[in-house]
Amino acid sequence: MRLHVIGLGGAGGRIADRLAADHGDDPFLAGVHAFDTDMDALGELDALGEERRYRFGDAAGGDGLEGDLHAGRRLGDAHASELGRAMDDQAPSIAEAFLLVVGLGGAAGAGAAPALAAELSRLYDAPVYAFGFLPTRDEAEEPDDDGPRSASSGGAGGAGSGAGAGDEPAPPTPHRPLAERNAARTLDALSDECAAVFPFDNGAWLRPSETLVGARDRLNEVAVERVAALFGAGETPEGTATPQQVLDASDVARAAGGDGEIAAIGHATQAVEPPDSGSKFGLGLFGSSEPAEIDTSAAVSAIETVIRKAARGKNTVAVPEGRADRTLLVVGGPPAWLNREAIADGRRWLAEETGSDAILSGDAPVPDGEAVFAVVVRSGIDEPERIREIRETIG
Repeated sequence: MRLHVIGLGGAGGRIADRLAADHGDDPFLAGVHAFDTDMDALGELDALGEERRYRFGDAAGGDGLEGDLHAGRRLGDAHASELGRAMDDQAPSIAEAFLLVVGLGGAAGAGAAPALAAELSRLYDAPVYAFGFLPTRDEAEEPDDDGPRSASSGGAGGAGSGAGAGDEPAPPTPHRPLAERNAARTLDALSDECAAVFPFDNGAWLRPSETLVGARDRLNEVAVERVAALFGAGETPEGTATPQQVLDASDVARAAGGDGEIAAIGHATQAVEPPDSGSKFGLGLFGSSEPAEIDTSAAVSAIETVIRKAARGKNTVAVPEGRADRTLLVVGGPPAWLNREAIADGRRWLAEETGSDAILSGDAPVPDGEAVFAVVVRSGIDEPERIREIRETIG
């Protein structure tokens, strides 16, 4: 599908920049922009040219809004049309979906995102999705005198560049006392304006003793990997194998829903041996016409493994009891490894795992790939604990 990505604020801008760096030539990325009130933050982006970076809101000054979400909302309302016009150089009318990427605990991006979502929905018939980073518990806490704050004990898993190499201290987690309140209000506003919201739980991806700033690079890598795996799954380069079950924008829309529900993305990969390209006679004379052969049990095992890891491994946000109203499964990799029976079995297992009445699926052949992968999207999930905690901050 053709996706137009808009990074809003510092966190959103960094993800937009990383997507442009890693996937700028991929067919699914139809457009990418970064919008912010902070000129310094925009200036730090490397992959996006100046024409893709846009500062809005002169009244905000050059250094952002310092957590004032109300000011961000006012700027969003005042400049939504302006931001929509700033995207015109990349023909947003051809996009099959828009993805707003934002740090939910901020002010500039979080404030502007709902108004821009409403503007894009007014102008175009494509769904607007939001991918939002949840603040960690530590961000709202007062720093102490014992050194930088680490990941909270409630967060497990890994992301980031580490907690400091050698003798260098880990960079401290920023103190943002309004982050959780901002996130609660922004989640509600985005749910009203977007087809679906994909939260990313920063705290769940941090390792013990790791800080948010120190983890930033790997957090961004994880987020970009999942965005690309989902929205790029239906796009195959010209001249490559055609999927047996083609995934298109309407499949993603049906799976994600259209009522602003919370959705989660799971993703897993497993390296595999490339198929033997020689002929069955071992002479390599008929490599272009002989089908590659893969041991069936190896293909079945690889597919079963990635589906289960994508479903039960760490998702962008926790899925209580694994349940969901709607589920999308995409399995990809070298065509010879995409065993149809194994994928069908995985789909049946996933239906039981999630209790979904609606299971959509597609495959993504990657002729030169070196891994089998699975993407599992679940929408209409029960409220994750971290989101419930954040919403309780506003009663």
